[in-house]
Amino acid sequence: MKQLQNYKWRNWSSTSNCSPERMYYPSSIHDVVAIVEAATKNHKKIRVVGAGHSFTNLVMTEEWLVSLDNLTGVKEVDDNNHTVTVYGGTRLYDLSKALEKLGYAQENLGDINLQSIAGAISTGTHGTGIQFGSIPTQVKELTFVTAGGNLLTLNEENNVELFKASLVSLGMFGIIIEVKLQVVPSPVYRYISDHVYYPNLLNNLDKYILDNQHFEFFMFPYAEQVQTKTMNPTNTSPKSIKLHQWNNLILENYMFQAVSHLCLLTPSLSRSISRLSAKLVNKATINAKSYQLFATPRKVRFIEMEYGIPLEHFKEAIQEIRETIVKNQYTVHFPIECRTVKHDDIWLSPSYKRDSAYIAFHVYKGMEYRTYFRDMETIMKKYNGRPHWGKMHQQKTKDFRKMYPKWDRFIQLRELVDPEKIFINRYLDELFYNDERVKV
Repeated sequence: MKQLQNYKWRNWSSTSNCSPERMYYPSSIHDVVAIVEAATKNHKKIRVVGAGHSFTNLVMTEEWLVSLDNLTGVKEVDDNNHTVTVYGGTRLYDLSKALEKLGYAQENLGDINLQSIAGAISTGTHGTGIQFGSIPTQVKELTFVTAGGNLLTLNEENNVELFKASLVSLGMFGIIIEVKLQVVPSPVYRYISDHVYYPNLLNNLDKYILDNQHFEFFMFPYAEQVQTKTMNPTNTSPKSIKLHQWNNLILENYMFQAVSHLCLLTPSLSRSISRLSAKLVNKATINAKSYQLFATPRKVRFIEMEYGIPLEHFKEAIQEIRETIVKNQYTVHFPIECRTVKHDDIWLSPSYKRDSAYIAFHVYKGMEYRTYFRDMETIMKKYNGRPHWGKMHQQKTKDFRKMYPKWDRFIQLRELVDPEKIFINRYLDELFYNDERVKV
């Protein structure tokens, strides 16, 4: 088992960094158990890091940090039930390739596939499509190493309450070492990227959502054009997507990086750059395997805030967002990403008990974002928004208690599996226990 000392860790967006006392890379379940046993014995706290794609301080620790990058791959395939069991450190892009060889795919993915499967589940990562839930809804069973080095396997049959609490638990129940996922026979999709004028989008939004298996759109600040992306099953044979990937790399990454840096140097250019970017949206129609189309490269570094709101408020919310941007003239040029997700019954899922519209706000790394995010967050709260757990927000314990009916019960169950708070850092302690009703 690899172990480092005096290690300096930084997340993808450089919004969080720390210098853990020890950094571990276990390569077996036995190694993970040994680490947790040692932490319990020595009264050390543990956080687990995946790809570092969360924008908050979820991972930050001065004590022990664990990476599961050496605990990866497919462990078991059940063709009768269309499930696969994988190790917790498996990155989504590696999982997609492994599943493709087996004739399977995940039914839905987000637009970034660098995360570990354990991290994607723990933070409620999602894609788009009102017929589909977030990635945690694909989970049939989880196996944790809990405080003291105990193994705990959870599913709907053996402990449904603890299972529903653990699916989005921010690493606070223990270290996820194995995941059993429901998968689907690998489909071919027809992907269409287009742009429409905003009034047309608004008038046809319900039709876009209901008539497409996967639909999302990107609103560019100050621009009338909106980029739409749809994906639907097709019987057409898949084609090579190398040209599409090359266009994405050039237009959505290298060129966007260059104009983003111009906005950093001269913020007043943001409005013009946003309008120009909207006009240059790449139109494309592609038939390919689903996993090749869900995710796109993200080489331009940014900071992100995202909220899920009840679907019925979608139109009203995006209209208010557009009006507020024009009124306050923020120096922002990144498009606003809008997606839909089916309701679920996962206790701390932003889509708990409601079909949801997810609205994500991005700002180029290094540019001022606080005022913009603050004002957008005010709008999201007005429409009963719940923040994405891995992205920037300013919510407190008292706010979350109002958002989540199972909040107090979640904390009670969490304390059953980790009474000494081995898996809680300062950030999570502040987020979950900073309330008079819950004593630290």
